[in-house]
Formats: sequence, C-alpha cells, structure tokens
Amino acid sequence: MNGSNAMKRILRGNFLNNFILFFLLLLISGCKSLGVSQLENGDLLFVTAKETGLSGAINNVTQKEKTISFDHIGILEKENNAFFVLHASPKGGSQKQTLKNFVRDQAQEGQKVIVYRLKPEYQKTIPYAINKAESMLGKPYNFNYILDENSYYCSDFIERAFREDHIFTLEPMTFIDPKTGKTNEFWEEFYKKKNLKVPEGEPGCNPNGLAGSDKLIRIKEL
Repeated sequence: MNGSNAMKRILRGNFLNNFILFFLLLLISGCKSLGVSQLENGDLLFVTAKETGLSGAINNVTQKEKTISFDHIGILEKENNAFFVLHASPKGGSQKQTLKNFVRDQAQEGQKVIVYRLKPEYQKTIPYAINKAESMLGKPYNFNYILDENSYYCSDFIERAFREDHIFTLEPMTFIDPKTGKTNEFWEEFYKKKNLKVPEGEPGCNPNGLAGSDKLIRIKEL
C-alpha cells in the first residue's frame, strides 16, 4: 500500500509539473504569436481597411499607395510589462484598451494590425504624445470627421497627440472618388443624412496619410 500511495503521489506530482509547463508554454506561445517582445512604447498600430461600408469608403478616398490600406490607428503604451492601446473608436470613443482585446476586436472583423514605429530621431516625442493621448481619453467619437475640440476620430486623436512636435500634418480633406472624379456616393449620402455639407478641402487627416509619413518605419504585422 505504501508503495502504491508513493507511486500515486509521484504521478500526481508529474501531472502537476507537466500542467504548469504546458500552461507556461501556452503563455510564451501567445506572446510570440503577438510579437509583443518586439513592441516598444509609442509604436503606432494601423488596422487594415475593409473593402465595404465605412471602412471601404474611408479607404476609397484616402488610399495613396496600393500597399497601404488602413482605416484605423492607435498608439501603444507600455506600463511595466503590460501593453495598452490608446485610440478613438466608434465603439467607446477615446479609450484605453488592452493590446490583447484591441487585436482580438480587429481579428473578429477580419482586419489585421500592422506596427509602425517612429524613426530614432523622433523617438523623444513619444513620452509627451502618450501623456497628451491620456489627457484626451473619455471624449466621444467624432462621427462627422470635421475637426472640433469636443470629440475625436482615430487619426485625429493620434495627430493631436503628436501635434506639439509637428510629427504629422493636417491636410485638405477630399471625398472625391478617384475612379469617377466626383464626390464618393457613400460620403455624399453620409453627410446628406446629417444635413451637413461635404467638408471637401477642410483640414483633417486619415490613417493612410499618417502611415505614409517619412517619419515612420514599418515594423511587422501582429
């Protein structure tokens, strides 16, 4: 009996040790799949655009290069060993979200997250930008995409965070469909429902424009 009990204890011990090892391997595998070990404070996370709906409409009038097609952006904040994304989203407005949940939300929509990073000479601007982004949390989402001080849309949120150091610039917005040379039908109907004039030529920014900045380098896909 003593020998049998000893064997059971050994088996239970081995099982527990193997379970703990398996759990640790899962954690390590999860970290590697996200590539978080390569991420840095202040990295910019760009979300690939869809072909239809609002996402497709944004991309239709803002895409500058065939290899760049984004409709959302956030900035990464590292706190100790935890990662968060500061961003302005239609769901929740300006918010602080865990990296895990941010990536999960994009994946559920069939979109990917691409990491960009400021070039070394601009890295010094990151601490102020993150503090600025933190100060803007809680504001509602700007569904009109016309700049104001009480609500923000995604690229607007990031441009403001870095505005003090002139990392990005505001440019005249366009809602012209490059294929037709006329105002994109989606945007024409979009602003008609809001009883607003299409803000053609007014200052603004968009994810594709920010991704095209010569101050950034593309790092990887999460």
